[in-house]
Amino acid sequence: MEAVITKELLKNAMSFEQYLNLLDGLLKEGKTTGNDQSEYVLNYARMNDKRMKKWMKIGKINPETQEGILKINAPLTLLVIAEGWCGDAAQILPFVYKMTQFNPLLEMKVILRDEHPEVMDQFLTDGGRSIPKIIGLNPEDLTVLGDWGPRPTVIQNEFFENKKTQERSPEEFAEYVHLWYAKNKGVALQNDFLAKLELWNKKQQSLPVQAD
Repeated sequence: MEAVITKELLKNAMSFEQYLNLLDGLLKEGKTTGNDQSEYVLNYARMNDKRMKKWMKIGKINPETQEGILKINAPLTLLVIAEGWCGDAAQILPFVYKMTQFNPLLEMKVILRDEHPEVMDQFLTDGGRSIPKIIGLNPEDLTVLGDWGPRPTVIQNEFFENKKTQERSPEEFAEYVHLWYAKNKGVALQNDFLAKLELWNKKQQSLPVQAD
């Protein structure tokens, strides 16, 4: 698994700020990231650009989350797999970015799914290339500590349940999910992802010490 994530890949990966700038530039040209440049996908990209900018402006990281993030005591790289048209990425990544701003030991890097299938295919969800995926890496030796995504556990469980029952159509469930994100305001995500960060940090304590 580690072989597909290299120092070169991380060197070429984007910061979150660069990712936002890329999306802005593409949308001005009537484009988005990924292989599908249909009007259907572009409409999603435009909508998700608004969602992302909204959370960048008004999203809050709660005090408990801030306190937990400050306890992370070893450098940790968060490698994000995303695309500009992805609704879940738009709802989630602004909060993850804001979380990383409380601790300089956390570094967030972004790669595009369709440009890196060899990485994506190591982190499938139920056999699918669901995004966003956030991979926790020990930056010293690129040990994969785990991954998180594509959604907070509570809503992902509802997704799997709906997949079985077909109670809502895919379109209806997508609408339901985005209403859930709007009402939840990142609270479930923060709880979920902080727990994952704490687990990854704990795993780092048991890694072999690298020789100088």
